[in-house]
Parts: sequence; structure tokens; C-alpha cells
Amino acid sequence: MGVTKTKKRLGRAFTSRSLQGAPTIVQSLTQIPTILKIQFNKKYFIASTLLFISEVLIAIYLKDGFIRHTFGDFLVVILIYTFVKSFFLIKSIHAAFGVLTFAFLIEFLQLYNLLEALNLQHSTMAKLILGSTFQVTDLMAYTLGVLAILIIEHKTTLA
Repeated sequence: MGVTKTKKRLGRAFTSRSLQGAPTIVQSLTQIPTILKIQFNKKYFIASTLLFISEVLIAIYLKDGFIRHTFGDFLVVILIYTFVKSFFLIKSIHAAFGVLTFAFLIEFLQLYNLLEALNLQHSTMAKLILGSTFQVTDLMAYTLGVLAILIIEHKTTLA
């Protein structure tokens, strides 16, 4: 069979009545439901800004103790959550689960010396942001922070 005959047959196949009116690929992709929609939320942005300032003050003025190590971890998941909700219209449960997963991932990467793998073991900023030692209490603080988020979100949606 010649090349021109093959092209004609393929051309007929794609213009046959069976495909007429079928959505194009672009139309199909725009109909896929999305979890994330970009939308600025001033309330969450203000909350994330205040939480960020709190975390910076804790990091600067408190070098050890419960507030620095545990309460700071509790607040950081709330900070990340409010930051995400500042820019994305996403269900609270999805955002909370994503933040908890992210926090757990970073914490478990500390077991494998993430800072050394990235050659950042001497960077104070990297130690501050990514942490340097794995602790189960951090996982508990992250979980409690996310639970607090979900409780607050649930109560405010009922009000």
C-alpha cells in the first residue's frame, strides 16, 4: 500500500462521523476537576505573616526549651497551612494533610542527614529551616498543630 493511500485512510478515520462532535484534547483537559485553584485570601495571608513573625522572634530570642523546640514545631505547620491557604482555594482537609505529609517528610529526611547530603551542614539558616536532628516529639507537635487547624476550621465553618 502506498504512502498516499495510507494518508487518505488515516484522514478519513479522523474525519469520520464517529469522531465528529467529540471534544478536542484541549477541551478535555480543561474539564478535568482540579484540587487547587489560585485565589488570594487576605485573612490567611495576615495569619501567615503574623505566624512567620512569631517564628522568627522565637528563633532569635529563644535558644532552647519547650517554646523553641516543641511549640515552634506546632506553630510551623499552622504557618505553612495558612500560607498555602493564602494563595490557593483548597479544601481544609487536603491542605492540612499535605502540610502534615510535608512536615513528616522533612522530619524523616533528618534521619538520613539531609543537610549533609545537600552540603548544608554548616548553614545556620538551613539548620533553622530544615532542622538537623530527628525527634519523635516533633512529629507529635506537627500532628497536634494539624489537629488544631482542623478543629479551628471546623468550628469557624459551623459559626
